[in-house]
Amino acid sequence: MAKSGSESKKSQRSGNGDGAPAARRRRSKAATTREPRSTRAAAAERTPREGSIGELHEPEVPNLVNSTLDAIAGLASGTFDGVAPQMLRELEEEVRHKIAQAPMELNSYGYDPWGFNTAVATRTLVVMALMYRYYFRATAYGIENLPAGRVLLISNHAGQIAIDAAMIGTATVLEANPPRIVRGMGEYWLPTLPLFNVLMVRVGSVVGTQKNAADLLHHGEAVIAFPEGVRGMNKSFSERYKLKEFGLGFMRLALQTNTPIVPVAVVGSEEQAPSFGNFKPLARLLGMPAFPLVVTPVPFPVRYHIYFGEPMEFRGNPNDEDQVIEAKVEQVKARIRSMLETGLRRRRSIFF
Repeated sequence: MAKSGSESKKSQRSGNGDGAPAARRRRSKAATTREPRSTRAAAAERTPREGSIGELHEPEVPNLVNSTLDAIAGLASGTFDGVAPQMLRELEEEVRHKIAQAPMELNSYGYDPWGFNTAVATRTLVVMALMYRYYFRATAYGIENLPAGRVLLISNHAGQIAIDAAMIGTATVLEANPPRIVRGMGEYWLPTLPLFNVLMVRVGSVVGTQKNAADLLHHGEAVIAFPEGVRGMNKSFSERYKLKEFGLGFMRLALQTNTPIVPVAVVGSEEQAPSFGNFKPLARLLGMPAFPLVVTPVPFPVRYHIYFGEPMEFRGNPNDEDQVIEAKVEQVKARIRSMLETGLRRRRSIFF
């Protein structure tokens, strides 16, 4: 039966005409699959247009020094299977807090005028602190003798590599109040070593020139020097704790800058890597001052005992004859020798 005209129009308006439900389903499906306009716009903003500035973006190049130190810290954290991560986090927080307390002149990026950087120093000191507390089990004596302001630390030197310098520097950060960043005087050949030349500057060391040392002292820094030099560091095991000839430069520096000298004696470093000779041809080939022949590729876990003596002050002309300067140097050498003898008598064994 045919529908009337009015019923047909009503049917079209109400959507009951033939094909209307299918059309509505198609429109509904399309609406549900279509992304919202805001989503499409955000995606368009993230996708750079052809020729836009987004194509010029380059990935950030990782810092090699930071990556290396992070890898070492990560390796250490995996060693203790779940215990170390928390320990490392606490140790890192302690080191960061100590460095923040140390008197330094830093710019807004965390660098000082000589290239020291707080971020790199923190990562390095975490590794050094692990060695200081858990490998060498170091103990510091007389750390309260460190005066405020500029100071020159003079120590015996041994162990084939400068671990003794690192342990002294770690002690002055972890144990001193306030903490002090000790500035090392590096050998002239150290800046020729790739990666290490950057690392040594970032943790506070400089090439050991008279001008660098004087500038640091004039800025109130703590500077460490080893007057025995390579002669002391690479001496054979049979000569352990026998002080070699001291250079005169540190005394002229102290007189020039009116800086107190704190004698330091390290007991333990002389046994960490016993040497039975020096392979001089290979040292010359590599451009090194010495190539010691050692009995172990890894330092023994000897116990470090670090003694800080009372400050010594000297007055005089820094340009005096060597004989006059030598008399003053001998006083410092005698004090360090006495401290070494006392430390050797007190320790129970090499490892305790």
